[in-house]
Amino acid sequence: MNPLRLRRSLLMASALAPLTSAANAATVEFAKVLAQPLVFPRDHGAHPDYRVEWWYLTGCLQDNASGAPLGIQVTFFRVRTPIDPDNPSRFAAHQLLFAHVALADAANASLLIDQRIARVSSSVVRMAQTDTDIDLNRWRLSRSADGRYECEVPARSFRLHFVASPSQPVLQQGQDGLFPKQAGGGYASHYYSAPQLRIEAEIQRADRKQVAGGLAWLDHEWASTLLEPQAVGWDWLGMNLADGTALTAFQTRRKDDGAILFAYASMRSPDQAAARVFPPNQVRFEGLREWESPRTRARYPVAQRVSVGERVFETRPWFADQELDARATGSAIYWEGASELLEGGRPVGRGYLEMTGYAAPLTL
Repeated sequence: MNPLRLRRSLLMASALAPLTSAANAATVEFAKVLAQPLVFPRDHGAHPDYRVEWWYLTGCLQDNASGAPLGIQVTFFRVRTPIDPDNPSRFAAHQLLFAHVALADAANASLLIDQRIARVSSSVVRMAQTDTDIDLNRWRLSRSADGRYECEVPARSFRLHFVASPSQPVLQQGQDGLFPKQAGGGYASHYYSAPQLRIEAEIQRADRKQVAGGLAWLDHEWASTLLEPQAVGWDWLGMNLADGTALTAFQTRRKDDGAILFAYASMRSPDQAAARVFPPNQVRFEGLREWESPRTRARYPVAQRVSVGERVFETRPWFADQELDARATGSAIYWEGASELLEGGRPVGRGYLEMTGYAAPLTL
């Protein structure tokens, strides 16, 4: 971890500690996830009354000149803290915004990572509630009226700029965007995806500039709970298939024995208006190959067999070491990997596999 980043994180933690302790006497009411229709473009924007929210874009690209594969991840997280909203201090961190960026260079099996954090009330943060328009100290993600996403991230070791254009309608996960995370309800979120985004990117590393294109996937999710108490973490994948199909699969695992608590999958072909949603008993993840992180000693099933209904897929990572340590911004250690999707041994798509709770239980 970068020593300067660590120092800043410790300073922020010490600054927040007395405010958080004082807030314990107050009751902060977070908005509840209820069955209600999503309204666009409003719901592309921020939802500050909910406890947690993220805009998550992953993309699998190819260098236009060499054909070399490149993976990108850009995520903005908003967290509403339990600090008393009536606290008038300008240092009170009522809302935090933090971001992660990663560039996966498959040819060199290297992952470049950076992260940032700030109070939403600070002068370096902009976050709109009417549409996606986020700026965290010059890391920007915005959406235009025609649905295109534009992003600019001047990270420490590279600079990323891209435009991602929709080729399909928004995919509302679950039931009209109400996404369960527990059998029988109780834990849920509002969640939609924008799959099959056509992306054009420019990547600057030192004196080397790359232009690349491919397909991306954006998730936007907001809730006031993360996981049921007995859950340790989740496995998730969002895959753009070559025939235009969008595949989502998700499961949560139990802390004590790793047993599956809940599972979900959706699949939408390009000629369908809505996705087919699969019940938990028709969704299964099975690890095929493990990789142990030399830094955290966490063991991740980086290649998985994923059964969805009658179809059986396999994920194959571009390379194993795609672990992201986000503790410098108060977040978690997780594996977020650009992967090939196979069916019957044949490549059928690309996307990202995400795994949380392997290094330590995931908490909010």
